[in-house]
Amino acid sequence: MAEYKGILVCGELADEKLASITTELLGCGRKLANSLQEDLSCLLASDAIGEASKEAIAFGADKVYAVEHPALKEYQADFYMQAIEKLVKEISPRTILMGQTFMGRDLAPRLAFRLGTSLATDCLDLSIDPETKLLIQTRPVYGGNAQAIFTSELVPQVVTVRTKAMSPLDRDDSRKGEVVPTKIDIDTSKVMTKILETVKEEAVGIKLEDAPVIVCGGRGMGGPEPFKTTLKALADLLHSAVGSSRPPVDNGWVAESLHIGLTGKIVAPDIYIAIAVSGSSQHIAGCSGSKHLIAINKDPEANIFREAEFGVLGKYEEVVPAFTNKLKELLAG
Repeated sequence: MAEYKGILVCGELADEKLASITTELLGCGRKLANSLQEDLSCLLASDAIGEASKEAIAFGADKVYAVEHPALKEYQADFYMQAIEKLVKEISPRTILMGQTFMGRDLAPRLAFRLGTSLATDCLDLSIDPETKLLIQTRPVYGGNAQAIFTSELVPQVVTVRTKAMSPLDRDDSRKGEVVPTKIDIDTSKVMTKILETVKEEAVGIKLEDAPVIVCGGRGMGGPEPFKTTLKALADLLHSAVGSSRPPVDNGWVAESLHIGLTGKIVAPDIYIAIAVSGSSQHIAGCSGSKHLIAINKDPEANIFREAEFGVLGKYEEVVPAFTNKLKELLAG
């Protein structure tokens, strides 16, 4: 029986650089590895990894397994699964960390099934039980209305971690680590799907996931125009991004890419300004990680006020322009 040891982060790349979720996972993995007094490894798989391996070491990895193969140019589960499964069976990590991203949500269940182990998804916090050395996993339940703590006696333990739930370490380019070029033969005959076309959506401005400030509009905006004018004026002033709750998306007022919530994007900015948002549990599940939540709503009974740190009762048509003008004065002074 294999001896399971160490933490493995399954990293993601963006334009040959570490995706932000990977640096967050490395920060989390470093703390877990230190608690266990074991090593932190990172798997990077692509057709060209470039300097990302050194970047992973700078963000906390002790060892980076660099898997380069032409078939890994674009994400395709059948290819990536072969690379991850073979490496995991070779190095036998105690815990495997993935992001709660499109890629992580796709790969983690497949990997857990093939390893005959359990899976905990969308974790908000992870720690080590000092006695058993098992992973203690905290994740949301009941649509984000509560949090539950889980553990599993099966190893390896596979988890996905919510974006922005963990903080990356400060980059330290003086850190020493080992880059291990890893050759893995990928059997293309086992691929059951084929990518016919890839369409990239052009992102304008700051991405919701990366924005330090988000201005979010809800059903009470009444239509698409306020998103382009009132909300955009405030967002531009704060160098922030505009988001939306579910109803404006369903009504076709804004694009699906702006949807924040349980079935949309999960965000955790420094400041989250919810304007004319009722505050359903599904929406709160998408923004509960915000450091400061400000609510502007004309309904004194709106659930969003129960979640907000600061609240303004009033019509957004009056409050938001006044707020924007006051901020202009303060910033100019």
